[in-house]
Amino acid sequence: MLYAEHAFALLDECRDYSPLALAELRASESRLEAELVKIRTAIDALLPFVVDDEPAVLDLKSQDDVRDDPERTPDFVGIVAVALAWVAGVVLAKLTPDAVLAGFPVTLFVTLVGVTLLFGAAEANGTLARLTTKALRLVRGDARWLPIAFFALACAVSSVGPGAISSVALLAPLAMPVAIRAGVPVFLMALAVANGANAGNLSPISSVGIIANGKMAEAGLGGHDFKVWFANFASHLVVTAVVYVAMRGYRRIPEAVAGLEADVEAPLTRAQWLTVLVVLTWVVAVVALKFPVGLTGFVAAALLVLARAVDDQEAIRRMPWGVMLMVTGMSLLVGVLERTGGLDLFTALLAKLASAGSLNGVIAFVTGVISTYSSTSGVVLPTFLPTVPGLVAQVGGGDPLAVALSINVGSSLVDVSPLSTLGALCVAAVANPAEARLLFRRMLVWGLSMSVVGALLCQLLAGAVARW
Repeated sequence: MLYAEHAFALLDECRDYSPLALAELRASESRLEAELVKIRTAIDALLPFVVDDEPAVLDLKSQDDVRDDPERTPDFVGIVAVALAWVAGVVLAKLTPDAVLAGFPVTLFVTLVGVTLLFGAAEANGTLARLTTKALRLVRGDARWLPIAFFALACAVSSVGPGAISSVALLAPLAMPVAIRAGVPVFLMALAVANGANAGNLSPISSVGIIANGKMAEAGLGGHDFKVWFANFASHLVVTAVVYVAMRGYRRIPEAVAGLEADVEAPLTRAQWLTVLVVLTWVVAVVALKFPVGLTGFVAAALLVLARAVDDQEAIRRMPWGVMLMVTGMSLLVGVLERTGGLDLFTALLAKLASAGSLNGVIAFVTGVISTYSSTSGVVLPTFLPTVPGLVAQVGGGDPLAVALSINVGSSLVDVSPLSTLGALCVAAVANPAEARLLFRRMLVWGLSMSVVGALLCQLLAGAVARW
């Protein structure tokens, strides 16, 4: 391509040639342009298959809290869970296939598909990215506010539906370079973005919040949507505030934030304004009018497609199908285990580790440790939340709601580790390899330590939040 572009430059220098020579040169120019089009088309087709050796930011369709291989692990877990459900139910417990399939969470599946389809559409037409850059105008170049602004922005984006993964994937590529330019420690910025996204991850209309509240309702603990969100939000706010003060993020840094003004000035397109209007209407309908989250998500997405505000295929491509397979597959397996007595055995083993007085802290620690290498929304929450009533009965006391809140908080606080997708996204957004390796080690230590911090917070405060 460089040779072809150089040839074009030479053509412009050949003004003194004869008309015939110039005509031949112009013909050559046309052929070169055609070849360039072919080359660019071939490159665009090959880009999805190219593996870059440099750290790369994962796509927004990355699955939630997936470890090791963010693209394959959720699909694999979901497939194995469905296979194990058949083995445990039909082969071992002699249940009929229909009895096994009766445990498939149809309502949860419809809800997840509806929500992720709507926000896949908002992501596909650039609405989420445009709103994010516009919101950053509030910083006004004062670097002290950058971690606070990104925490709030990540929390807001995560709360309204996309969840923590989409929020971090949207913000980390912008936040980390901005932090480096403005002199903000990248470790502080990474924690602000990841914790902010996690802080809003259990809102009633986010995909993970839907999972948590749905599993709690199945365990007889429904109707506490605000407490579920508040306990998770408050815990992440506290740990982020501590690290902000400890790292002296309040110090005034003279460097202004550069490179944002061109982005924030770009206006919203007609399709993006329509998307904002539809999403806001959907939020009001769900929160104020108590409309079903999933079905109204389908309606909202259908309106955007019919109005040609988004390409339906692109919106569907951005949906986290692997996560939905993982969550529903694990729910199917847990349902089989519940029918065959497996959960009773699991509950009895957990009960031996705790007493009524220490149950909140112990369950937060156990779920935190497990969540460091498995999915919070796909494995930990669907597995542990249904055990809460039996666990409380086994230890001879305790507040079931406090135990459920401890499971939510304990499993979420550790998700900033680079072993999770959130931490990996932040590390991958740092271009300097040495800086990225240092950030990886710091976030790994922080994430693992959160299993202990979460246990202490839940032991001290979960009961008070549950009684509030």
